[in-house]
Amino acid sequence: MRIAFVSFETVHHEDSETNRRLQTILELFRDQGHDIEVFCAQFWEGERSKIQRNGITYHGVSVGLDARASFLVRLPFVLAATKPDVIHVGAVWPKQVFAASWGGTLARAPTVLEWYGDGGIDEGRWPRRAAKWADRIVVPSELVATWVRERGAEIDSIDVVPNPIDCERVRTVEPADPVEVVYARRLDADANLESLFLALAELRTREWQATVVGDGPERATYERLASDLRIDDRLTFAGDCSLEGRLEIYRGAHVFAQTAEHCVFPTEMLWALAAGCVGIVEYHADSSAHELVEGWDRGFRTTSEAELADAIVNAGDLEHREFDDRFEPYDETVVRDRYLTMYRTLQDSGGLL
Repeated sequence: MRIAFVSFETVHHEDSETNRRLQTILELFRDQGHDIEVFCAQFWEGERSKIQRNGITYHGVSVGLDARASFLVRLPFVLAATKPDVIHVGAVWPKQVFAASWGGTLARAPTVLEWYGDGGIDEGRWPRRAAKWADRIVVPSELVATWVRERGAEIDSIDVVPNPIDCERVRTVEPADPVEVVYARRLDADANLESLFLALAELRTREWQATVVGDGPERATYERLASDLRIDDRLTFAGDCSLEGRLEIYRGAHVFAQTAEHCVFPTEMLWALAAGCVGIVEYHADSSAHELVEGWDRGFRTTSEAELADAIVNAGDLEHREFDDRFEPYDETVVRDRYLTMYRTLQDSGGLL
């Protein structure tokens, strides 16, 4: 199948969650042997209008990120010329959805809109229009599905498809030394690591060790807080780690704590839960993390530091695991096949589901 991915910006322009999501999906299809073409602003040097990189063809529809108008005007015709079987377009920025949809009309190909929602969703007229231009909308969580419906999308046009993980990779790493609690995220203003630290401080009289994975502008602040709470001797700030290193930590840990205030999909938490961790989520209105633990006997949802502390204690009664097959439906092969089924159904139905 020839799949056209449209994103004015890519991971080669900015390493954002939205761009990583699209790159992950297109690489899954590339690895299965599909013909992948990406239509974006040019990010490479020279006058070539397209390049091949790691088995993916990139079309520079415009030169650089300043030529937005040129990108919109040229995109429908460049898309149609490649005769794709399906067009998969990102919602950032919304105007490109219209141009991609027009290209789909010219090419007689259905259009799938990937609406990841990182950074929220604007309430202007263009997001509302984008919600109606695609044949199908894909979001990573029920949280984002709600946001998209609030922008005018029909509930029947939305599919919730999670970020994928590699379950076989989880199984093959060796566990690190055991710790009771692990937290993993970029340490920025939304990390809300203080909630976990306050909960751990309430458990000073108990035996525990915790690991914080990640780095960021607030790391020094959190290190000072740990010292002020007199729990720094039981905390390890591991910094940025490779995926392999993080999986080793998760397989050795008993609990993964998610306290971040903003999260459209908790990918690191998913890796940790698949690696056997008990999941504890502090509920926040702009986080979808609680969706992973609802109705699960190894998951806890909390709303305060006291509840979080109690959950850590109660999690100690659950067996330690190094893999949990409950999360195999999130494996990358399953997620890829869900997209593929959607594409083929749209083709067979003429873009109508």
